[in-house]
Amino acid sequence: RCRVRKAMSTAVKVEHLSKEYRLGVIGNGSLWKDIQSWTAKLQGKPDPWTKINEESRIGKRERFWALKDINFEVQQGERLGIIGRNGAGKSTLLKILSQITAPTEGVVKMRGHVASLLEVGTGFHPEFTGRENIYLNGAILGMSKADIDRNFDDIVAFSEIEPEFIDTPVKRYSSGMYVRLAFAVAAHLNSEILIADEVLAVGDVKFQEKCLGKMKEVSEKQGRTILFVSHNIGAVRQLCQIGILLEHGAIVFSGSADEVATEYVKEIGC
Repeated sequence: RCRVRKAMSTAVKVEHLSKEYRLGVIGNGSLWKDIQSWTAKLQGKPDPWTKINEESRIGKRERFWALKDINFEVQQGERLGIIGRNGAGKSTLLKILSQITAPTEGVVKMRGHVASLLEVGTGFHPEFTGRENIYLNGAILGMSKADIDRNFDDIVAFSEIEPEFIDTPVKRYSSGMYVRLAFAVAAHLNSEILIADEVLAVGDVKFQEKCLGKMKEVSEKQGRTILFVSHNIGAVRQLCQIGILLEHGAIVFSGSADEVATEYVKEIGC
């Protein structure tokens, strides 16, 4: 068992990761007003752009830690479930892992190309047809035209988009059609790491089962690492091997997916 574990390589390593956001309105709305406020502050005078009995916004540092000292590792081919209540920091964590936003503190090390499904229709142009968006989204995710040409029929078949709709602008698609097409493109991408944030909640039960089966298949057969966020505990148990439970931006429990799901159910009192 030890030899098998050593043979596996670490795909994702997160060390002391923290993310801080500044709360409230920043500044007065224009550079000129901010300069006047800072000048008045340095001269010890009242802020000219602050109402009577109102405290100046200049120089205030109201902060909120969305994540605080997160540490975990995911081995190549493992499927990690990330669970927690709304506002626990799950989406912030995935945005950092997807390099959409930068951490305030800490380090993220990832080995391999990353494909992200963080929001339905990300990378789609509403005026383009489904066909055009397959090529656009595939290019954004790092696929070559030759790769898209080779996988085009499989992508369309997996998405279950009817042939008459594939050449229709996606602005006329339902949210379910959007997510089916977006997931179909990502599922056929030759990436080592796939990040999915609750996107399957839009699809119907049959398509959710199909997507979970596809993610499990590419993980087991191709060694793809999966990071999966969902409030659907059954889906997390079905797909993931390991899990972490987030609460107020910190990991409060980690272990097998079943153990983490059970702990989460206890926490929310269901």
